[in-house]
Amino acid sequence: NLLIRSQALYPIELQAHIILILYFMKKNISFVVEENEKNLRVDVLINRRKEIISRTRIKNLILREKLKLNNEIIKDPSKKVSIGDSINLQIPEPKKASLKPYNFKLEIVYEDKDLLIINKPAGIIMHPGAGNYDKTIVNALVQYDKNSLSSIGDELRPGIVHRIDKNTSGLIVIAKNNETHENLSKQFSDHTILRIYQLLIWGKLRPSSGRIETLITRSAKNRQLMTVSSSKGKKAITNYKTLEIFENKKIPTFSLVECKLETGRTHQIRVHMNYKGNSLVGDDKYKKKYKRLKNVDLDIQKSIINFNRQFLHAKTLGFTHPSTKKRVIFSSLLPQDLNNILKKLRNTAK
Repeated sequence: NLLIRSQALYPIELQAHIILILYFMKKNISFVVEENEKNLRVDVLINRRKEIISRTRIKNLILREKLKLNNEIIKDPSKKVSIGDSINLQIPEPKKASLKPYNFKLEIVYEDKDLLIINKPAGIIMHPGAGNYDKTIVNALVQYDKNSLSSIGDELRPGIVHRIDKNTSGLIVIAKNNETHENLSKQFSDHTILRIYQLLIWGKLRPSSGRIETLITRSAKNRQLMTVSSSKGKKAITNYKTLEIFENKKIPTFSLVECKLETGRTHQIRVHMNYKGNSLVGDDKYKKKYKRLKNVDLDIQKSIINFNRQFLHAKTLGFTHPSTKKRVIFSSLLPQDLNNILKKLRNTAK
């Protein structure tokens, strides 16, 4: 009735808004697969049928077990469909997230109407989660401008396109609208985003430069950790080169390394360095057991023991701007705490 009345009483623009409202009032999407749709991925098919819902949103709903294929719950967005399959996708009402603003000064490298580039310090997590619901980058973004964040995906992660670990510093991109979010997400999934990290590791890499290509999966021993596998997991590719080596009798051997990612798996750099036998300085999860720092320069020994983060910095971030279609590249300097360790190593290694 509302739709019929809108067509008679309201201008076209307002009719469109009312249609959108009516659409999202539906609790589910149901249809039967037709002949010309066979062998399509189920997320692609739903997006073709209902273009108003983004493929990212559809994928998230499937992962949250909201899709039934022939009355059976399906959790794989890439599942292929057959002629006559019955599709039913539940669209739950949006949850109201009580995100508290956090008065935390963000280091904004760049901002326009579509996105923000932030230089994140170590010690702060990206979004609310178990144990920390109000002192995160998301809460700081809500304080900065809660009305300019994309709403795709988890309601506790507005604007968040990608993440870096709590104890990693460096550049992240924040989406201010859904179109930007979807565009950047596709660039990440297509592996066209430029991501360069700098890190300090124990020992020397052999060879000093190269490419690491493995599968990475969740550890069976500790579900909070990732590990290299020969048979399962997702493909992970890291290109690395050694920038500087620090070694003499006064200190253990350390190497400053640069990594360029082709993929972005959870803890990828940390897992790949550990796989090579050269874990990151300050990494409390993937650390190898090293000999005590005996007969070592006291200043270096104190710096390493008291270092409360991992030596990992997201230095460079590049992508195609969703609106201008121009390639943009942003870079950041190593933070002071990381530079201080390098200065001490250089002075001691002379």
